[in-house]
Amino acid sequence: MTQTDKLDLSVQIGSLTLPNPVGVASGTFGYGEEYAPLLDVNTLGALYTKAVTLEPRAGNPAPRLADTPAGMLNSIGLANPGMEAFITDKLPFLRTLGCPVIVNVAGSTEDDYALVVERLGSEDGLGGYEINISCPNVAHGGMAFGTDPALVERLVKRLVSIRDRAPGAASRRPVIVKLSPNVTDIGLIARAAEAGGADALSCINTLVGMVIDTKRKRPVLARGTGGLSGPAVLPVGVAVVYKVSRAVAIPVIGLGGISCADDALQYLLAGAVAVQVGTAIFSRPETPLEVLGGIRDFMEREGVSEVRCIRELL
Repeated sequence: MTQTDKLDLSVQIGSLTLPNPVGVASGTFGYGEEYAPLLDVNTLGALYTKAVTLEPRAGNPAPRLADTPAGMLNSIGLANPGMEAFITDKLPFLRTLGCPVIVNVAGSTEDDYALVVERLGSEDGLGGYEINISCPNVAHGGMAFGTDPALVERLVKRLVSIRDRAPGAASRRPVIVKLSPNVTDIGLIARAAEAGGADALSCINTLVGMVIDTKRKRPVLARGTGGLSGPAVLPVGVAVVYKVSRAVAIPVIGLGGISCADDALQYLLAGAVAVQVGTAIFSRPETPLEVLGGIRDFMEREGVSEVRCIRELL
């Protein structure tokens, strides 16, 4: 048995065990099938699906993407085929995967979120729910929920109650709340989600940003602002994870700007139990697997046998 074989890369999120700490972020990996020819999806720690809403959403008008220094802006607007089409057209493939599938749930009202979680509770093939209360690219819902502690606690409590009433294994699926950095005190929001019964938190969603075309003298994105992602947001994400992981007792999943193993290790040292790779996938789909290999190398080099113990090195 080699030293690598002795490494414990597993991560516990509520009742769900991730085989390793490296997942792919919602909105960057579609529903998995799109990237299947480019890498072995089964080797991922988790696949966080593109957002699923109650009804189909066409998304925001084009243009919806803009390059920025060390990053990109997106204003996709949670475009997706809707819950029923997800179940009919996307879930069959997701059920064939060997990695945990965590469905990203979004909505414009509390009832939207509740109806999606309730409906998915009768479907197998899912490992958990990531509740998107932090999208800065929609006019209603999204980030509006994630900026009010009372709304966060109430929504999470309702969704956890619905989850608990689901049949069989679905009643144990973890509820992961995705937080926005666009708030005054993210620790306050994190504690509200924990009080509502969240099993874990994802930190962070994109930052609000704008690019202006100086020749046309108007914003590049049709909606004006969008969500900033990529390497530029890495220090913000790491700082948030450091703060949030010390404000709550539940696990924190770090994301934002990860393009190599060193970036991911910063999150793990800051207090995250797992990470998600996002924007880097667009240019290099193999990035998540390279990040995982780098984490293994770090653990061997540092003599750390369990990935959960990396945070103790800081």
